[in-house]
Amino acid sequence: MKYLGRHLIVEFYNCDGNFLNDIKKIKEILIGGAKYAKATIIKVVFHKFSPYGVTGIIIIAESHISLHTWPEYSFASIDIYTCGSKVNPWKAYQFYKKYFKPKTVSVLEMKRGILNIPYLKHKPTKF
Repeated sequence: MKYLGRHLIVEFYNCDGNFLNDIKKIKEILIGGAKYAKATIIKVVFHKFSPYGVTGIIIIAESHISLHTWPEYSFASIDIYTCGSKVNPWKAYQFYKKYFKPKTVSVLEMKRGILNIPYLKHKPTKF
């Protein structure tokens, strides 16, 4: 199968709620996972909600990594979307799992932009 990207949809359950509300640590770990996976970081934006919760996105040359936490439910959701073959999203996932320490995990991998579907004719546009 030939495809343009891989997208991991990650759900971490039963994490430490205090950790999930610490924007500084969350930001540091998300950036660390992007670097560990050898992604090229372009821009980082994070926001802390009141009274709790953190949302962040790391724009990478290969696509993006985003997160939202619900400390009151000990839950975090992370999307790791990478294009090309340089970055392996599973490396970032393993890094995040180590630091978030979830007791239960759900991960779905989607192939994005499947190019060899017989009934679709994909032709790159020349610019």
